[in-house]
Formats: sequence, C-alpha cells, structure tokens
Amino acid sequence: MTLTKRLAAEFLGTLWLVLGGCGSAVLAANFGGDGNPLGIGLLGVSLAFGLTVLTGAFALGHISGGHFNPAVSLGLWAGGRFSAKDLAPYVVAQVLGAIAAGFILLQIARGGGGFSIDPTAAGTFATNGYGVLSPGGYTLAAAFLCEVVLTAFFLVVIMGATHGKASAAFAPIAIGLALTLIHLISIPVTNTSVNPARSTGVAVFAGSGALGQLWLFWVAPLVGGALGGIVYAWLRPNNE
Repeated sequence: MTLTKRLAAEFLGTLWLVLGGCGSAVLAANFGGDGNPLGIGLLGVSLAFGLTVLTGAFALGHISGGHFNPAVSLGLWAGGRFSAKDLAPYVVAQVLGAIAAGFILLQIARGGGGFSIDPTAAGTFATNGYGVLSPGGYTLAAAFLCEVVLTAFFLVVIMGATHGKASAAFAPIAIGLALTLIHLISIPVTNTSVNPARSTGVAVFAGSGALGQLWLFWVAPLVGGALGGIVYAWLRPNNE
C-alpha cells in the first residue's frame, strides 16, 4: 500500500474518531437538557469513542494499521512495530483529520438552537482540561498521571490484540472496548484525551482556555504511548 493511501486512511480514520466521539459529546450527551432520557450521557459518549475506533479499524486498519492517534503511532514505533520514517507523516495526517472533524462538527453544532462555546467552561466543545477546565476539577498532576497510565495500557492492549498469535479478527473489538473503558474511567478527570490529535481537533475552535492546556494532552499521551510500547516489547518473548 502506498504511503499516500495510508496517510489518507489515517486522515479519514482520525476524522471519523473525532467526529463520532466528540460529536456524541457535543450533540447528544445532554440532548434535551439534564435528565432527559434522550441524552446519551457519559456512558453513551464512552461507547461512541469505542465504536469509532472499532468501526474505523475494521474499515481502514488493513490499509494503514488503523492508528488514528499520534500516541499510538509513537507507541508502536517504541515497541518495534512501526517505522520511524513514517512517524511524522502519520502524525500530520492524524492532526489534519482531527481538525477537519472539529470544523465539520462546529458547522453542524451551529445549526442547532442555543449552541455556544464558553472558553472558560470545563469540557466546552468536547475539549480536554485540568484544574478549572477538568469536568471534576482534578489537578494538573492527577490529569497528567491519568493520561499517561491510560494511554500506556491502551498501547499494551493494542499491541497484544494485534500480535501474531492473537486472533486478528477480534483485534478491533478489543481495542474499541479498551477505549470505551478508558473513557468510562477518565471523562470526569480530563474529559479523556489519550490522543493528541483528538484534543487538538476541537481545541483549535474552543478558544484560549483549551489551547492553553493543550500541551498536557500532547505530552502525557505521548509519554504513555511510548511507555506502553516499550513495556509490551519487553514482555514479549524474544523469539516472537
């Protein structure tokens, strides 16, 4: 598969992830107001993120590997599963896909009544944050630790599920469920990133608050991704 097609697949897959996951948070989480049974809430948003990865991996994984996340690409490189020369192009494609999704989501959201972006509000436009911009008011240290640990485990799941001795047909299911679980744990803490592209794609439209804290949602997932890749490579027997 040519690099151009692989990058196109990463662009589309990341667009789908951000549009589906962040779109569910912006458009459907509180549909009808608090307490309305039509709103999907935290559980629904968690499932939406997991489903975007699951469906995207089934559709595009055989073309590009289905990373859709700079932390995943870095972690796979750290674990010996991905070429260093393709790392920067993958990250660029992923970030562009996420920003395209953020732009599309913004146009859709503006078509509804009462939509606004408050740059001082936690989770505005599905952004990530810590301190006053954390949904639960969690500190920078708590947010950093949460993102590092959960991204590291996400990489362990990804590398284990896609190992040659694992069932390839079930890999997207395991990965999608892992991302669902990660969101169930960490939406109250950071609104869940574990993906620098996902964070960037909405932050660029949300104002100074989210942009000012975006650094953490690059540094922590990248550190966690690299740690997860290294740990799995160490766990794996030398002859595998």
